[in-house]
Amino acid sequence: MAYDFIEVPADGEPVTLEDEDTGALSVPDEPVIPYIRGDGTGVDVTPAAREVLSAAAEATGRKIHWMRVYAGADAEERYGELLPDETIETLETYRVGIKGPLTTPVGAGYRSINVALRKTLDLYANVRPTFHLDGIPSPMKHPEKMDLVCFREATEDVYAGIEWEAGSDEVEDVRRFLEQEMGEAGSIHDGPVGIGIKPITEFGTKRLVRRAIDYALEHDRTFVTLVHKGNIMKFTEGAFRDWGYEVAEEEYGDEVITEDTLWEERDGEPPEGAVVVNDRIADAMLQWLMLRPDDYDILALPNLNGDYLSDAAGAQIGGLGIAPGANTGDGRILAEPVHGSSPKHAGKDKVNPTAMILSGQLLFDYLGWEDAGELIIEAIESVIGDGIVTYDLERQMEGATKVATSEFGNTVADRIHELA
Repeated sequence: MAYDFIEVPADGEPVTLEDEDTGALSVPDEPVIPYIRGDGTGVDVTPAAREVLSAAAEATGRKIHWMRVYAGADAEERYGELLPDETIETLETYRVGIKGPLTTPVGAGYRSINVALRKTLDLYANVRPTFHLDGIPSPMKHPEKMDLVCFREATEDVYAGIEWEAGSDEVEDVRRFLEQEMGEAGSIHDGPVGIGIKPITEFGTKRLVRRAIDYALEHDRTFVTLVHKGNIMKFTEGAFRDWGYEVAEEEYGDEVITEDTLWEERDGEPPEGAVVVNDRIADAMLQWLMLRPDDYDILALPNLNGDYLSDAAGAQIGGLGIAPGANTGDGRILAEPVHGSSPKHAGKDKVNPTAMILSGQLLFDYLGWEDAGELIIEAIESVIGDGIVTYDLERQMEGATKVATSEFGNTVADRIHELA
């Protein structure tokens, strides 16, 4: 492809698809990895994360060749649009990437640039691990008990939702259809009304649950919990639950059992190496996250539930400033932090880059670079253990030393080389 603004690295090789059926990748020791700097505090956290990720790669005998691509404000400056085709084509070609937070300006033509990237690249599983880093202040007495991964469906539910505005001709047409054709007279109050629909499909549900179960098997996790509001929304979220169980019961043999089987046949004791699939109502799950966080390993959730639950989980281990994320599809990944762009802090070199750094650690895990990822976590905990932190943590820690975003990144990178 021809590049107008994207500078292609002179060295390095692209990550390629090794097995189309499994989505397995062929990863060179010197891959080209595209990155989107991001808006707002992306100008601060992305360079710090690149410094750390490069150090971890080099410490384990590899090298990253970074390739900048554009989305958001800097894309509009260069291309006159927020999400240029060139960026999409590059991410499709190179298969892996990492991005800083993006802001969608009001009236920009997208609900969200982040959502547009996920849907265009078919990154259907938004993966959000939540675990406590030693030394991070938390509102919980035992934040170390939280160690779970949320698999949030990222292409349907509210992301594929259709809405009609109150007072519009379209919403009145929909209301008449519901009341007169579908027999729902009396279901909607009189007066102005906004109406929306949220599609949840068998296809979208099953591939997400399949990804969650595969992850559990690969990472020695025991429980995969389907989180839904199927007691009320029986044909959308209730279907999500039922289709999830179908995957467990029909596709995995003895590797996967359901919670009913666990108690009926094994008195609650899971077989070694097997995954147990169960389900919980979404509102109840919010309390179980606080009361019994160590009972849960993997959560598989429709989009909106996944947004709520993963943010609540992140609060328990210290906040979204340290919460990583990654959008994955079949042989594709675009890692990104959970937090927003926080424009008021942009360019001040003060915010915490840990979420961005740990999103890179998820990218490494996806590439099969677990050794480099473990080194990153060890270095971050070591630096925080020394009381070297950004302002958000320093104000909560007695005797800590406040450092800038860039300084924190450099310190973690140096610590990686010391630990390697």
